[in-house]
Amino acid sequence: METKLQRMKNGLKQMRNRMRKGKGARSHSFMERAMKFVFLAAALMSILCVALICIFLFANGLPAIAEIGPLQFLLGQTWRPGNDLYGIFPMIIGSIYVTGGALILGVPIALLTAIYLAFFCPRQLYRVVKPAVELLAGIPSVVYGFFGIVVLVPMVRTISEPFNGRGNSILTASILLAIMILPTIIGVVEPALRAVPRSYYEGALALGATHERSVFTAVVPAAGSGVLAGIVLGVGRAMGETMAVIMVAGNQPRMPQGIFQGIRTLTGNIVIEMGYAAGLHREALIATGVVLFIFILLINMSFSLLKRKGRDA
Repeated sequence: METKLQRMKNGLKQMRNRMRKGKGARSHSFMERAMKFVFLAAALMSILCVALICIFLFANGLPAIAEIGPLQFLLGQTWRPGNDLYGIFPMIIGSIYVTGGALILGVPIALLTAIYLAFFCPRQLYRVVKPAVELLAGIPSVVYGFFGIVVLVPMVRTISEPFNGRGNSILTASILLAIMILPTIIGVVEPALRAVPRSYYEGALALGATHERSVFTAVVPAAGSGVLAGIVLGVGRAMGETMAVIMVAGNQPRMPQGIFQGIRTLTGNIVIEMGYAAGLHREALIATGVVLFIFILLINMSFSLLKRKGRDA
C-alpha cells in the first residue's frame, strides 16, 4: 500500500511540475511576442519620423524650386529675397568649402589620435586623454562659437592682414569645424581599430615588421570600413553644423573669394532668415533644407557603395 501511495504522490508531483512548466512556457512565449511587438513598434516609429520629415521637406520645398526654377535656384548667384532672387549656389559652394577645409584639417588629426589611443597610449595616460576627447563631444555649439570669436577670429585676422583678409572667414570656420568633428571621428575609428583581429598585427610582426609598421600597414587598412564610417559621420557633422559657423563665418551670401573672406552656408542661410521669412521666401528656405538633405543622402549612399566595393574586393 505504501508503495502505491508513494507512486501516486510522485505522479501528482510530476503532473504539477508539468503544469507549472506549461504555464511558464506560455508566459515566456507571451513575453517574447510582446517584446517583438515593442521592438517592431519602435522601429516603425523611427521609420515614420524619417518619412514625415521627408514628406514635410519635399511637399513644401519642391513647389518653391519649381516656381523659382531649378537652374535659377541651384545655380543662381544672387540671394536677394526682397527682389525675389533666390540663388543658393554661393551657399552650396560655401558649405562645400567649409566642410572640405574641416576634413583636410581634422581627419588626419582624428585618425592619428585614434591610432595613438588604440595602440600607443599608456594606460594611465589613456584614462586622461579618452575622457578629454569624449568631453569635446558634449560641449555646446554656442561655446565653440564663443571660442571661435574670442580666439580663432583674432588669430586668423592677424594672419590674413597681408592678404586683405578678415577674421570671420572660410579658414576660421574650417578650423572650428575641424575641432568639432574630432570626437565624432575618433569615437568611431578607435573601436574599429580595436575590432581588427589580433592575428593581423601578430602576422605582420612575424614577417619582421616593427610595431609601427604593423599597425599602419596591417591593422589600419583592415579597419578601412570603420575609418570611412567615421569620416562620413564627420562630414555630416560639419555640413549640418549651424550655430558655431554662423558666429565665425561672416554670413555673406556671395560667391567665396578666398579662404580669408566670409561666406554663408546652407544651414546658416536657413537659421538666419527663417525667423522673419514668409511666403515664397520661407518656402525657398525650406527648399534649401531639401538640397542639404539630398547632399547628406548622397554622402551616405557613396559611403555604402565604397563599403560594398571594399567587401567585394
